Amino acid sequence: MIDILTPLQPIATQPWLAMSPIEIAATIFGLWSVWAYTTQSLWAWPSGLINVALYIVMFWSGKLYGEAVLNGIFVILQLYGWWCWWRGIAPGTALPITRTSPRLWGILALIAAAGIVPLGLGLDRYTDSTTPWWDAVPTILSLVAQWMITQKKLENWYVWIVVDLFSIPLFAYKEFYLTAGLYSVFLTLCILGLRRWTKTLRATAAG
Repeated sequence: MIDILTPLQPIATQPWLAMSPIEIAATIFGLWSVWAYTTQSLWAWPSGLINVALYIVMFWSGKLYGEAVLNGIFVILQLYGWWCWWRGIAPGTALPITRTSPRLWGILALIAAAGIVPLGLGLDRYTDSTTPWWDAVPTILSLVAQWMITQKKLENWYVWIVVDLFSIPLFAYKEFYLTAGLYSVFLTLCILGLRRWTKTLRATAAG
């Protein structure tokens, strides 16, 4: 029986290729989910649910407790986002793409600051995390970005880009190489999503 958390036998000369079955599955569903977000497809949410469930197990085993808790909260946000987008199926009720107002930016910035500081301190003091602050920043910013995407705020893609720039080196350091590569692809998809959503918003504004 295969241990889903044990890395598969890598090529002897390429140890960075070591990856577990659960990381492979999480990668596949993660890519599917983000691609669906860029096209505003409802499939983003069920595939995202599977992705975060797999990551909860993987990150906890890797002592990335902030990321594990983050993905637990993502379960709730995935269900909430699915409901928000589902309401838009009926004609005339579609959730439109909108811009983030300066006031909302201010509120989100305060929420992010209020979350990063205590989380970083908590991970540093009460857990055996080796990267407490590097874990805390993308954890909180991911929650902000995920809420923004449930509301179809265009600028969610900017926040996700920042998250990716923090996450790629973090996962590489933890030897989750496939996940680090996944977030590199996410970075590209975020740029694609930003372009697509901007085009849609402009077309809607033009009438």
